[in-house]
Amino acid sequence: MKNFCFILCLVFLNISAQTNTFSISYEVTRPDIELNSFAKDSTANALLIYEMGNSFVDPNSFKLNTEIKRKLKVFNRNGFEHAEISILLYDNKDGDKEKVKDINATVYNVDNGKIVKTALKKIDIFEEKYNDNYTLMKFAFPNIKEGSVINYSYTLESPFMYKYKSWNFQDEIPKLYSEYNTSIPGNWEYNIKLVGGKKLTTNEIKIKKRCLEAGNANADCSISKYVMVDIPAFIDEDYMTTRTNYLARIEYELKTFRNFTGDVNNYTKSWKNTDNEIKKDTDLGRQLNQQNKVKDLLPDAISSIDNPIEKAKSILNYVQNNYIWNETFNLFQHVSIKDLIKNKTGSVGDINTLLYLLLKEHDIEVKPLILSTRNNGLVTKIYPVLSDFNYLIVKADIDGQTYLLDGTEDYFTFGQIPFRCLNQYGRLLDFKNGSSWYPIEIKDPSLIVYSSELNLDSNQVLHGKVDYMSTGYHSLGTRKAYFSNSESFIDDYKNEHSSLNISDFKVFDTEQTGDDFNASFTIEASPDVVGETVYLNPFLFKFFEDNPFKLQQRSYPIDFGYKDAFIYKFKINVDDSYTITEIPEPTNLKLPGNKGSFLFSAQQNENSVTMYFKLSFNEPIYDSVFYDGLKTIMTKVVDIQSNSLIVLEKKE
Repeated sequence: MKNFCFILCLVFLNISAQTNTFSISYEVTRPDIELNSFAKDSTANALLIYEMGNSFVDPNSFKLNTEIKRKLKVFNRNGFEHAEISILLYDNKDGDKEKVKDINATVYNVDNGKIVKTALKKIDIFEEKYNDNYTLMKFAFPNIKEGSVINYSYTLESPFMYKYKSWNFQDEIPKLYSEYNTSIPGNWEYNIKLVGGKKLTTNEIKIKKRCLEAGNANADCSISKYVMVDIPAFIDEDYMTTRTNYLARIEYELKTFRNFTGDVNNYTKSWKNTDNEIKKDTDLGRQLNQQNKVKDLLPDAISSIDNPIEKAKSILNYVQNNYIWNETFNLFQHVSIKDLIKNKTGSVGDINTLLYLLLKEHDIEVKPLILSTRNNGLVTKIYPVLSDFNYLIVKADIDGQTYLLDGTEDYFTFGQIPFRCLNQYGRLLDFKNGSSWYPIEIKDPSLIVYSSELNLDSNQVLHGKVDYMSTGYHSLGTRKAYFSNSESFIDDYKNEHSSLNISDFKVFDTEQTGDDFNASFTIEASPDVVGETVYLNPFLFKFFEDNPFKLQQRSYPIDFGYKDAFIYKFKINVDDSYTITEIPEPTNLKLPGNKGSFLFSAQQNENSVTMYFKLSFNEPIYDSVFYDGLKTIMTKVVDIQSNSLIVLEKKE
């Protein structure tokens, strides 16, 4: 214990040394008020200097109480939004609901050299209805100014022990010190999960005897103390899934409850029990067995096809063309297959259950695959939590090949699933042999390729033909835009490249569910001319206008969802009346382990210049250790696209 106290003191001293003047406690000091910026994050609009939570079961009411104390520093007007607190309170409609009590807050400012305190009043506290099950308790702190410091506290009272209070160590603003103390009676056993990948400074557990009593029975409590210090703000950036995957926090899932009479309720089940629950107790499980409802649904032209892959493709197209997704998921709550067939519209669960049944009825080997979408967060693998899942697709095995299928949208090619589904893994349901985890991986990269051979004539006009190709998820977006309104697509494309005169636009793919999108067009352009010198930026088409990676450091993965590549092949033939005096410098950058690369070359051959540009992301997901490398590559990509020049001089 002496060693622990010594370590804790060192932690406290270290925080104090780092922050110089902030007081890592609930009490507000003059230096707290007078400091006007945070050295470690100069962009921070506010800073949480100190927070402490303490959750325990009240020995009289047997309700879960969580006492919360925080000290907040506001640096500027952009930080005022953090001086408004909203607390979401659950109400189960049976008379049980969460409550907030003992709200206290004081705002500290310096006025004419004196510290002025302004206390929160009851008039500043109000409630509003959020939805049928939740109420919002709100309070806005009075007299907020640039430089204000607020300390506030309240107690959250909850009758729902199955929802033990989780704790967020990380938020949108940086935190210096976050502490969470818990007292959990032995009657309740939880699965406890630390999310976000950040390490705890303190993780201490001990046992307190007879902490809870009921008549002649009693229970011991597990007392835990968790501390995290110097926590950076979480800032959203491109190429990420939902922030809930990465925010540093502690979560609780009730595993077992033992009452004082000895009865035991198991809440966390094995996957074997959960599979049985899905099969018997959910609409999904019941509808997956309604194969007789689709027996004669398909037209003979489809059901008579002998080739399995062609039959499967036709069945997918039939579902895509005849049933409309209502843009809801409803994984475990379905309408009946009979109603879906009648009304022609349904949820993801409804439509993909129908797809599963039709494929199975026609002897295609299929299994349902449940998953969580990118916006819904990652599914825990530690124990079954059905509420983590919100989506259904179909896994089909045909002639030794595996295909993942989704019937909710018209433009998916066979074997393509929505981008929202690219969330690492799902659970493959098999009610006979047991479910299993299944990786959701897209093997082939998605491409955008421009190829062009252009001529610069003696009148300084650049003209020629450009070929365009996109594949994978790039093709999906392009096909959606083109086949929904081809004229609008071409007009938008021309407007997007208004510096070029684009004509003779041709599309060579006539199927909206085709694998690729191929087009060609002719262009005319006028490069910059100064006197007798022509300056030509060869990047008439840019893949990136700016660098998507702007953070000083990123603590969460870079998630593209799929492998990606961008290719630009360019040849310019220059009229003999000009001499080529300058071409761009080559570049070759690589990530470790060949996980990504950027290659750019430019070569002159007599009066022609040939260029090759290729940017490759060879992994769908990168750990944060690759962030600096990706940022460096993208900085160079943007620079080359914007600043590359071919310089030509008029011959005398």
